[in-house]
Amino acid sequence: MNLNISSDLRKKFKGFCSSPEIIMLFVYMKCRFSLSYREFEEIAIIKRARLDHATIARWVLKFVKLIDLKVRKYKKPVGSSWRMDETYIKVNGEWVYLYRALDSLGNTIEFLLRKYRDKAAAKAFFKKAFKNNGRPDKCTIDKSGSNIAALEDANEGFDKEKQIEIRTIKYLNNIIEQDHRFIKKRTKPMLGFKSFNSAKITLAGIENIRMIQKGQIEGANDNLSTFENFALLIAA
Repeated sequence: MNLNISSDLRKKFKGFCSSPEIIMLFVYMKCRFSLSYREFEEIAIIKRARLDHATIARWVLKFVKLIDLKVRKYKKPVGSSWRMDETYIKVNGEWVYLYRALDSLGNTIEFLLRKYRDKAAAKAFFKKAFKNNGRPDKCTIDKSGSNIAALEDANEGFDKEKQIEIRTIKYLNNIIEQDHRFIKKRTKPMLGFKSFNSAKITLAGIENIRMIQKGQIEGANDNLSTFENFALLIAA
């Protein structure tokens, strides 16, 4: 199946020597598979395209946002029972924190990379999650004081029946802890990111392709591959 870039996206590629289809194919592959940029450079040679790894890296940083916009536009509604947790990502030799939330069915709700694991980071995550997905009925978290405090702040000003139920039941969060592995599998060959910005953008691409893989996009076909559903989304 070939990529067919929609007209609203195609205009974003003006000034680039390579075709939009080639660019988006390599961006997709970087976010979908556990390969290094050097390995993608070799794949380009196999496909008779002379691309250095730095060019592919620049494409990822430039065009992941187009995938993010499409995914958010067509993402199916998520459930009202959330599981929220954070995992570690190495950036320039230091650990930073990827905040993530899934619903009870394992659908990705939201993600946010932060430099610190504290109340401010948790509040920023929930603010983004509520803005894009609405408020849940209940949210399961670990016993981190910062996460609890952030949710308690989010409940201020709401009547008791409209407040989010805060739960700290460890086994209910197994689903998101297991889902972290798919993200870590993609980032492991990178041996850490060089900058916070490159980590933030690349992880957004990985999370978005993961949502396509889960079938979270309106109009997705369960009988098609992840790439085929990605192609349908990019053409929409």
